[in-house]
Amino acid sequence: SFGFSVLKAGPMGLDESSSSTGQYGIQSPMVAGLGATRKHIGVSHPLEASELNYHKNNERMEMLMLRNTQGLHAPMRLAMEIKAAEKIGRLPFLPSSNLMRDVILGRDDDIGFEDILNTAEFREQMGQPHAVVEKSLGIL
Repeated sequence: SFGFSVLKAGPMGLDESSSSTGQYGIQSPMVAGLGATRKHIGVSHPLEASELNYHKNNERMEMLMLRNTQGLHAPMRLAMEIKAAEKIGRLPFLPSSNLMRDVILGRDDDIGFEDILNTAEFREQMGQPHAVVEKSLGIL
């Protein structure tokens, strides 16, 4: 197959951070803020890191299998279709549901946590539509 070596997929994102700056091995939230403390706490369960990166690892494994079976053109074509689907969006004040991306990846049949508990009416991002559009166009 054109002299390319066979690639094997492995899980990503299982790095452990060992920053012990405070009394309990984490940064003080009063000094560094809550966001800095959260990323140094780590995972609370061994499956949490795997669950957080499940879709990314699954997509990476599918791309590698496509490359090994059909050649380099198949994952490149799929990546171009995904990128084109992500560029098409709604108005700036309306969040996108990424339906086209889910159809391309075959996730449109799956019912997950985000489908039930992440509905549009309960989202925290709210803004005045006219102000958001003016800001995106550079008028404001």
